[in-house]
Amino acid sequence: MRALLFPLPRHPRVGGDLFKTEKKMSNQVPITPAGYKTIEAELKERKTVTRSEIVESIATAREHGDLKENAEYHAAKEQQSFNEGRIKELEGAVGAAQIIDPSQFSGNQIKFGAVVVIVDEETDEERKLQIVGEYESNADEGKISVTSPIAKALIAKSVGDSVKVITPKGKVDYEVLEVHYS
Repeated sequence: MRALLFPLPRHPRVGGDLFKTEKKMSNQVPITPAGYKTIEAELKERKTVTRSEIVESIATAREHGDLKENAEYHAAKEQQSFNEGRIKELEGAVGAAQIIDPSQFSGNQIKFGAVVVIVDEETDEERKLQIVGEYESNADEGKISVTSPIAKALIAKSVGDSVKVITPKGKVDYEVLEVHYS
């Protein structure tokens, strides 16, 4: 095998291979500290409490005899499969999390973590939204994923700017009324 005649570029601050560093960074998913705590709490609950309860359900169902026609057993096994899948998903989220504290930001420009008040320019309907990570988004609470079309349109905008968003219902024009970080 032939040796390289030149060294691979190195990242000046990390001291590692530039290409590997960039790849690692691209796999990170932004999340607020509150969102991270919520995911950690759910993961802990599923590993310690839910897992134990399901194991007990399976053991109880086994005692009822023939497993082929035992609906309780099959339901408990399905529950176990769902729980283990969710645990893997949450572990992946925790491992990929890049915690960003929005309270460290200020100004009128919209960034990750911003709480934004927008108004539909056609209907004058106001909406209050917070731009959060994909694992913590919840439309009912006004938390939208940074990867959503509306968040992508809002990022880098400021108070007073108009934003055009393509939605399933068509194009909607919003005006940014407020931006704050907490």
